[in-house]
Amino acid sequence: MAITTDLSGKTAVITGSNSGIGLGIARELAKAGANVVLNSFTDTKDDHALAQEIADVTGVEARYLKADMSKGEQCRKLIEEAGACDILINNAGIQYVAAIDKFPAEKWDAILAINLSSAFHTTAAALPMMREAGWGRVINIASAHGLTASPYKSAYIAAKHGIVGLTKTVALETAEEPITANAICPGYVLTPLVEAQIPDTMKEYDMGREEVIKNVMLKRQPSKEFATVEQMGGTAVFLCSEAAAQITGTTISVDGGWTAL
Repeated sequence: MAITTDLSGKTAVITGSNSGIGLGIARELAKAGANVVLNSFTDTKDDHALAQEIADVTGVEARYLKADMSKGEQCRKLIEEAGACDILINNAGIQYVAAIDKFPAEKWDAILAINLSSAFHTTAAALPMMREAGWGRVINIASAHGLTASPYKSAYIAAKHGIVGLTKTVALETAEEPITANAICPGYVLTPLVEAQIPDTMKEYDMGREEVIKNVMLKRQPSKEFATVEQMGGTAVFLCSEAAAQITGTTISVDGGWTAL
């Protein structure tokens, strides 16, 4: 069998994809021929323009659909409105940093809902579509923090560890079908949000750009280089390829060696 990354005719739904990692993955899947459904909770002209830009550049069908990933019924409705879901990328996520005894309960609830429960709801809605189509890929965007921990990020780390466990369960439930489930575990990725943090961090530590990136922001990333959103997208495309047909129930770290420590 020829090994191919041609995803023509497939439809990919990517949650939390109007910026950063999600948008990077959407663009790479579109380049590989997949039709893409972008998502966020904002529903602005810019959101729809992003979808149109992808369609114009790649020639695939690209749409934007609004859904609040903190609400289970909207997560399921997103998949239903997409109409097809051969590739599901569970990427939506938020973060909050505080000590456990000072961690606001509402922040815990929101992070668990958006970072973990949303993936349960979208996967539950997508699997029947994948089974009917006879093919499917579930790719969950976990984190290096799905495999290790840091202080003050209890909700995020609990959710990301949960995503890894959910991924394994989905893989086992679909093991005898042409459906796979895997988790990508990024380290620090250079997204617009991270880029915007660099100037303030430079001022806080009175360091130059390269010094603050290497010694502060990438302190735990041995490569001392950010991963890119294009690399996240390329990893997702690989997991959708025939070369990855027997890769299921596992994690792929894209973290510059962080979890090797």
